Amino acid sequence: MSESRLTAAFRKGRPALVTYLMAGYPDRDSSLEALRAAARGGADVIELGVPYGDPLADGPVIAEAAKVAREQEGGFGLIHALQVAEAFTADPGVEEAPPLVVMTYLNPLMRLGLAEAAARMREAGAAGVIVPDMPPEAGAAWKRVSEGLDTVFLVAPTSTEERIAVVTAASQGFIYCVSATGVTGERETLALGLADLVGRIRAYTPLPVAVGFGVGTPEQAAQVAAIADGVIVGSAVVKRQRDAGEVEAFVRELAAAVRA
Repeated sequence: MSESRLTAAFRKGRPALVTYLMAGYPDRDSSLEALRAAARGGADVIELGVPYGDPLADGPVIAEAAKVAREQEGGFGLIHALQVAEAFTADPGVEEAPPLVVMTYLNPLMRLGLAEAAARMREAGAAGVIVPDMPPEAGAAWKRVSEGLDTVFLVAPTSTEERIAVVTAASQGFIYCVSATGVTGERETLALGLADLVGRIRAYTPLPVAVGFGVGTPEQAAQVAAIADGVIVGSAVVKRQRDAGEVEAFVRELAAAVRA
């Protein structure tokens, strides 16, 4: 069985850069241009956030971006985000588009209908999905209808060995290693024990391990790249999302740091 597009993006002989952007922020067209800018800047994988009213895992920067997106005339939710995803995969602005991962919450999937949501994600060209509030135990119904989409689960610093085993067994594409407890957002320093956590996860799975939450500078990205298979940067990119030029320049800096 061949590797998925998502896993293959981490198999380039170096750590991968994963960048997060918010669909619809500050508006639909600007978010599409930001996606293309991230691709030009060298992102290996792009997470596309879906605006949501109760984003439990998101810090203030991403939560505010979601609020701005949702307040547009006519609103902006999962269907609109997938329209942005489809426009990007059809015309990414680069020769080879990085795989796109939709990051949403369980409620929007259930409101649309799990089978319908999965079908629309496939039509949009998405490679996978991250649902922070869907533990593996609650993911069986989603897994039954999401063939062709990698479902990525999260491991936290508080995860026990038993929990890591459950999460890694359920995950596809890569493992999302949460670097610190709490919500997303930049932090001055990386969490202690991060290398140990990555090592513990690797003991249970051959999938790539990517670290997110709290990585906000090229220097921090380089530190994470030294111990993990991938580096996820979210809030620091979204802060620049109103200007595609700033996004491209910052992602280029991150990519150079990760690959160095």
